[in-house]
Amino acid sequence: MALETPLKSIWRAFVNGESVPAAGVRHEIHESWKRCRIWNVSPKLTAAPIILESDALLRLRKQYDSLLAISRPIMGNLYSLVIGGGFIVALSDENGILLEIVGDEATQQIAQTANFIPGTSWAEDIVGTNGIGTPLYLDKAIQVCRSEHYCLNFHRWTCSGAPIHDPSGKITGALDISGPFEKVHTHTLGIVITAVSAIESQLKVERTMNSLLLADRYKDTVIESISDGLIAFDSEGIVTHINEVLASTLGLRKEDVLNRDLLSAIPTKNIALHDIVSKKDRITDYEVDILTGRGKITGLITTRPIVIRGNTVGTLLLFKDIARARRLVQHLSGKETKMTFSDLIGSDAGFMETVELARKASEGNSNILLLGESGSGKDIFAQSIHNASNRKNGPFVALNCAAIPRELIASELFGYVEGAFTGARRGGKPGKFELAGGGTIFLDEIGEMPLELQTTLLRVLESKTITPVGGTAVIPVDVRVVAATNRKLASAVLLGHFRQDLFYRLNVFSIPMVPLRNRKSDIPLLVDHFLNTISAKLNKNIKRISPEVIAIFSKYSWPGNIRELQNVMERAINICDGAVIFPEHLSRELFGIDKSEGLKSRAQYETDLILRLLAQHNNNLSRVAGAMGIARTTLYRKMGKYNLCNQG
Repeated sequence: MALETPLKSIWRAFVNGESVPAAGVRHEIHESWKRCRIWNVSPKLTAAPIILESDALLRLRKQYDSLLAISRPIMGNLYSLVIGGGFIVALSDENGILLEIVGDEATQQIAQTANFIPGTSWAEDIVGTNGIGTPLYLDKAIQVCRSEHYCLNFHRWTCSGAPIHDPSGKITGALDISGPFEKVHTHTLGIVITAVSAIESQLKVERTMNSLLLADRYKDTVIESISDGLIAFDSEGIVTHINEVLASTLGLRKEDVLNRDLLSAIPTKNIALHDIVSKKDRITDYEVDILTGRGKITGLITTRPIVIRGNTVGTLLLFKDIARARRLVQHLSGKETKMTFSDLIGSDAGFMETVELARKASEGNSNILLLGESGSGKDIFAQSIHNASNRKNGPFVALNCAAIPRELIASELFGYVEGAFTGARRGGKPGKFELAGGGTIFLDEIGEMPLELQTTLLRVLESKTITPVGGTAVIPVDVRVVAATNRKLASAVLLGHFRQDLFYRLNVFSIPMVPLRNRKSDIPLLVDHFLNTISAKLNKNIKRISPEVIAIFSKYSWPGNIRELQNVMERAINICDGAVIFPEHLSRELFGIDKSEGLKSRAQYETDLILRLLAQHNNNLSRVAGAMGIARTTLYRKMGKYNLCNQG
């Protein structure tokens, strides 16, 4: 019988709880042993206990496609240096889960007895001190020899491992050579370090290549996604880029223009364009006529030099079709109106009366005033009224009077002419009333409009005309006004904060919104709606809300109304990592109404839920895990955590 080595004696003393001499074992190894003791790793462990199923391993390998593709040939070269010596070359992810193993069949069969196979975890807190988990923990290369392994079954091996870092310096995996202790040389660790360096270098090269390729794709995508015509040419006038918009506008094919002299590529009939290109002057929004096969197009041209290290190496030219630009401005100045009365959720009697009142209001052309607290859905009602009216095919233009600086509200509402004020756009700008012609203008937070502007708005409502800021021309407008406020306008009139005559002009058809606290019977309907829409948006699999949450919602006063409920639901869905939303996923302020009830702990809720589902599904763990929306391994872990293992 072979005598026990001094290191083995030190290891045995340590695992038996005896003190060991500091000089008898390397500091890194001694510290690792102490961590293993804290983590309750069994020194009698014979095999790695955590094994990923084949599907999970395939998904994990796909996640590390790049690392595997780069590492495999290097691992092959590394193995060729030690072939026939009983060695194994292994690659893991940053968590110590084995991804790939290269080695002779006999050695792999021996290693399999310890579950040293792809899909097992060799993290230090799982299998103790070893050549994968310990380098990952220390973030440094290290060789673990014989009895330095914390677990007795691994004392026959010597392992040399080093962490692999991605280009940003983050650990992305580990490389290890393991073999019989009597055949491993101290230089083995140096070979591993060299191989890891090669892998990291290749990862950097790949990231650089991907960055360059991505930049090129971004450039092409940006150029083609620009709605304006774009062309770039170098200092010699040779075209380097042109997008489909401009090529189509000029009646040319991109391939017939690229790498050609710009002046020869552009038809000579476009004299104005030729002059701009020839002079190479820096211009902004210069109006010019472009002749095409479809006729004349009037547009604005802007040119900018392309400068590299102080030298002009080319020119970028943008062409904006004026007619298209005007249509685009009108579209962007409006508000998407997808909401209709069928999208309004609720069955409360008071709420349904409000909906019916709004339906009747939509049938006419009278001004409408929506009165209600913030978050009660005034904007949705405004859209629904527009889409149910005879103006539904016209624009719906919205303006929040509280969100625009008071000095800019007039120009936003009525537009301005060129030179009206410092910074005014060349050519002027149409206002919201002009853009809403034939449709509806929604003036949200009308109670915040400055008094001096209320007079102007009253005149517009009475005359159906506007005069742009800085201009003299009177422009007729055909617009229906829907206004909204969370203020009590009648009180504001008495206090002199709102004009009485404007109030009466707007208050032709007033519709009071029902706050959520007065329609709490609708909360379950709204919760289900938000649960489905937000879960889908966030790609979450939340199946239901616990009755305790509904009870809390029913007691809360909802000062922020439906918008607050939507925000609360979105937060809860983001936080929830299971299939059910519990009170623990809610903001603490929701519990201010009845603090005496307190909160169940997460552990108690999960314990109750698991026990209930076990009884419901006759202890079928697969079905219980499915009902909870978690993996079976996660269910096992939770059952162990809550001492429920004897229930399954």
